[in-house]
This record gives sequence, structure tokens and C-alpha cells, in this order.
Amino acid sequence: MTAIGAHIDETGRLQRDAAGFYLSRDHGGIFRLVLLRVPVDHVEKRVRVQGVYAGDDVVEAEGVAAA
Repeated sequence: MTAIGAHIDETGRLQRDAAGFYLSRDHGGIFRLVLLRVPVDHVEKRVRVQGVYAGDDVVEAEGVAAA
């Protein structure tokens, strides 16, 4: 279990649905992403997400980059 406020550094596939963006994690599960910028160039691609865990599988992303 991840603690609220913990630093997140994960890789996986960036996905998009009606609710927004999420990371389909390499190690299983998903993180819903809160993003300041819309990373449309990275959708459906493998990415690295860094940010802060906000609880309930939500990450406030500080960065999304190609992995």
C-alpha cells in the first residue's frame, strides 16, 4: 500500500478514457493521473510518470516522459 504524499516513479502505458488519463502500470494496476499538461503525444505509449500519491490510486503527476 502506498502512503499519501509518497513520491511516485512508475513506468507503464499511458491510457485515456472519458474521465481523463491513467497509467496502466508495468507491475500491475492503474494510477489515475492529475495532470497540468495534456500529454497527447504519449497516449498509448510506454511512459515514466513521476509525482505524488494523493490516495485512492490517484497520482498528481509532476512529469510524464517517454520511457
